[in-house]
Amino acid sequence: MIQKPRGTRDFLPDEMERRRHYEGVLRHVAETFGFREIATPIFEEAELFILRSGSNILNELYAFRDKGDREIALRPEMTAPAIRMFVNSMSNEPKPIKMFYFGQCFRYERPQSGRYREFYQFGAELIGNKNPESDAEIIALAASMIKALGLRDYRIRIGHIGVLRQKLADAGVPKEKTAEILQKLDKKLYDEAEPILIDLGVSDLARQEIFDLTGTVGGMEVLSNVPGEAGDYLRSVAEILGRMGVRDVDIDLGVVRGLDYYTGMVFEAEAPALGAEKQICGGGSYTLSELFGGEQVFSTGFAIGFDRILLAMEKEGIEYGLRGIDAYVVPASDAVRGEAYGIVSMLRDSGISSDMDLMGRKMAKAMKHASSVGAGKVIIVGEKELSERSVTVRDMSSGDQTLIRISELVRYLS
Repeated sequence: MIQKPRGTRDFLPDEMERRRHYEGVLRHVAETFGFREIATPIFEEAELFILRSGSNILNELYAFRDKGDREIALRPEMTAPAIRMFVNSMSNEPKPIKMFYFGQCFRYERPQSGRYREFYQFGAELIGNKNPESDAEIIALAASMIKALGLRDYRIRIGHIGVLRQKLADAGVPKEKTAEILQKLDKKLYDEAEPILIDLGVSDLARQEIFDLTGTVGGMEVLSNVPGEAGDYLRSVAEILGRMGVRDVDIDLGVVRGLDYYTGMVFEAEAPALGAEKQICGGGSYTLSELFGGEQVFSTGFAIGFDRILLAMEKEGIEYGLRGIDAYVVPASDAVRGEAYGIVSMLRDSGISSDMDLMGRKMAKAMKHASSVGAGKVIIVGEKELSERSVTVRDMSSGDQTLIRISELVRYLS
């Protein structure tokens, strides 16, 4: 028996219904914020992702040479393709440009709870002017999406990567080593960051100040520790969020996102129900378009780990009620099967989700099957009723049965 590849999953009908429902919730929220959906290829030139994330990404890429000897990679994330598309096709459009996307991504890494080699991202990008309003808008969208899904226990943490970048520069860290150290600090790997800083000649006092800065978390009062423009900017973002009704946020100067293209505000959302690996969303402001041949332009955005947030909801006990179907048509005998086909077709043409017994079951087994597929009503087609141009409608929740004329059936079910 051929098995599915490691790190991938099959989604059975019940799970797919659940996933499509929550995907629809996210789409609806994005649209209420004025964002419009885009789609990009599932594979791109590998260089696109190497330019964005550096050569270290090669270890995680599903990369191959195609028949034209081009180096191609399955996308490991969706921000780079979105910005590539902007540079190719949208750079002259009026700004701000607000777009969202949903799709599967691929990374060759060790599968674990909530993390897979094939996974799904829901994300949004806002391309326009560098101002607190744009960053607040993108954070408010992420918060509204998480809230709309029904997740109860989560926190949003907001930082500014410029604060830590400046601290490292003041300590004498050369620019070419900054990204490596930020990646360590982002994951709180102080034991790995310290020897690098020592080798670079960073003093004991400066190292401690850097580590202390990444542990600075709190409310608006924390911003007193953020001097100059970065502090004023974060204060403005937080004030706008408050006006938008987004108040459950922490200021966390340890949120650094660890990637070189982030330039200012950065944020993450976490769900404690997931344990140590609790991040469900991350993003911030960045510049990428110039790497892909376009002009430099301010961008801000985020991606939600769709699989991880569904797992967090599951761990919180949030249940999804399957929709089932509106009507299940059961012919009482083979003699009326042709009439039953006509009735189920009439219901479907009217937008009523309907199915019909195709297995020739006896009445008791047909009723049991109707219950198993979540039918709201069962339409029993019998010879006697048909002689009066009627059918018997059984309500599966109450057990009540009603004789309904076929000409009135659609209106009755609607």
